[in-house]
Amino acid sequence: MKNSRDIAVAIILLSASIVFLVLEETTHVEFFLHLAAIPLEVLLAVFIIEKILERQTTRAKRRQLMFIKSLLFRSEMRSLFLANFQALKSPALTMSKIHGASLEELRRMRREADRIEYKSPRAMEPVIMEYVKARGVWLNFLERAITYDFEEIFNDMVNILHFISDITAFKDANPKKLFILEAQKKKPALEKVRKVLWDGVQRFLDYAIELKEKQPALFEEMMEDYESSALLRRT
Repeated sequence: MKNSRDIAVAIILLSASIVFLVLEETTHVEFFLHLAAIPLEVLLAVFIIEKILERQTTRAKRRQLMFIKSLLFRSEMRSLFLANFQALKSPALTMSKIHGASLEELRRMRREADRIEYKSPRAMEPVIMEYVKARGVWLNFLERAITYDFEEIFNDMVNILHFISDITAFKDANPKKLFILEAQKKKPALEKVRKVLWDGVQRFLDYAIELKEKQPALFEEMMEDYESSALLRRT
């Protein structure tokens, strides 16, 4: 019950129940006790129905988001994820490994990705710049998060956009310098870089698991695209 009309109805039902309870207490007529229960039962039924509808709506929105992510992951964000996985030292994950993995193997990969190491700081720089290039995608996700009321995604997108602003400001002032080398001098900046890049790997694996479990055909399509693109990048 989110708007003023719903609140007014709830107050009326509760008031009616209280009136019947007072009448029962005054007259000792048990029938009023039964009448007092009716508004409460109606209120409870409305509350339960609203919760069911909210859950159904959330599931529908998450399903829509899953297909939107598939489009974005296979287009504007593909170069970003390929660069991120290519820069990894540990865990050593490739698109071929992910494509050929079982659901349990994907979950193991995800657990291993809780701790990530890159080949070198310089290997991280191209990944960082891919985040800047994908600024429009993050804004798109931010709008979706606001529309669908996904607080976690909203917070993630705000953090990424702040990260991009930091990079852009640094590059404007120092076009020939590497952002990662500057970030290494400041622990908070380096931790932010690691968090954003690590989150990228982890979110990709989370989505791969979701597709493998719920939409295996879509998983195959996406991973075939990624595997082919990864091979082309090495030639």
